[in-house]
Amino acid sequence: MDPLPGLVGFAAALREAGVACGPAQVRAYLDAVSLVDPAEVSQLYWAGRLTLCAEPDDLPRYDDAFHAWFAGEAPGVPKRTRKPAAQRGFIRVSGSGAGAEQTVRDVERAASDTEVIRHRDISGLTAEERAHLRELIALLRPDPPLRPALRWRPDRRGPIDEHRTLRILRAAGGEPVRLARKRRRSRPRRIVLLIDVSGSMSPYADALLRFAHAMARRSPVEVFTLGTRLTRVSRQLRQRDPEFALAAAARAVPDFAGGTRLGETLRAFLDRWGQRGAARQAVVVVFSDGWERGDPALLGTQMERLSRLAHRVLWVNPHAGNPAYQPVQSGIAVALPYIHRLLAGHSLATLDRLLQEVRRA
Repeated sequence: MDPLPGLVGFAAALREAGVACGPAQVRAYLDAVSLVDPAEVSQLYWAGRLTLCAEPDDLPRYDDAFHAWFAGEAPGVPKRTRKPAAQRGFIRVSGSGAGAEQTVRDVERAASDTEVIRHRDISGLTAEERAHLRELIALLRPDPPLRPALRWRPDRRGPIDEHRTLRILRAAGGEPVRLARKRRRSRPRRIVLLIDVSGSMSPYADALLRFAHAMARRSPVEVFTLGTRLTRVSRQLRQRDPEFALAAAARAVPDFAGGTRLGETLRAFLDRWGQRGAARQAVVVVFSDGWERGDPALLGTQMERLSRLAHRVLWVNPHAGNPAYQPVQSGIAVALPYIHRLLAGHSLATLDRLLQEVRRA
C-alpha cells in the first residue's frame, strides 16, 4: 500500500482544520517521517508537529487532526472525543516487526518518489507519476503579490495622520499627547495567466491548467488559453474540485492541441480584456514554448503593448530548463525584449519557483 496518499491526506485534513501548512511544510514533513520510526506513534506525532505547525494556535488543531486521522495517542496530549474524520488514503503506522519495517520502507520510498517527481520533466511522467503530481499541485497555496491601496490604516510608523492627530488633540484639550501615524493598506495585485494549449504544449497543458486552478482559488486571477483563438476559462477554474474545473475548462476550449497564433490571440486579449483593465498594473504570466505560426512582427507589437500595461511580464517556457536551450524560436525571439523574466516551467519545482517570483513582483 502506497503511504503517500495517507500522508498527503493528513496534511489536507490539517488545512481543513485551519492549520496553514503549505507545500514547503508538507515536503519537510515527508522528509522528517522518512528519518523516524513510524511504528512509534510519538515519533510520527513530533515529526508532524515540528514541521507542520507554525503558530501556537495550530497545536490544538494539530492534536485533534492527529487523533482523528491516525487513531493514535501522542505522549502528554489528552485524547479528545471527536467524530472520526474521513480517512480516504488512511495509513496505520502502529505495530512492530516486519510489518512496521515494511511501512518504514514504504514511507521512505514515498518521500524519495515525491522529491524525484518534483524535479522530473512533466512531459516524461508515467500515468502513476502524473496522478502523484496532481496531488502535489493541489497542495499548492500561492500567496498573491500585494500592491499599495488608496486607503490608509493606523500604524506605529509612517507619515503623520493629520486628521487623527487633530482628533486626539481635541480630546485631550489641546495638549500634544501623541502623534498618530498611518500607512497605506495593501491589496492583492491582479494576476493574468495566458496558457498556450497548442499541440507543442499539450504534454504540459493539463499540469499548467491545474496550476492555474490552484492559483485561482486563492488569488484574483484571470486565466486565458492561447491557441488558434483566445478562450477565457477563469470562471470554469474557480470551481473548488479540480477534476470538475479541468473538465469544464476542457469543454470551453475548442482549439486544444491545435495550432499556435500567439500574436493574434494576444491582440484579442489586449483589445477585449487587457486594455480595459485586466492587464493594467497586473502580473502577466505567459506559458508558451514560443513557436509562432502567425506573423512574428504582430506578436512583437502586442508584447510591446502588454509591457506598457502590465506591472511585470513573465514568460514561462518548458524548454528553458535545459542548459543548452537558446531562445531562438520566432515567437520568443521577438517577445524577449518586452518581458522581465524568462523562466523554466517543465517541472513542479520550477512552478514552485514561479510562485516565488510572482509573490515578489
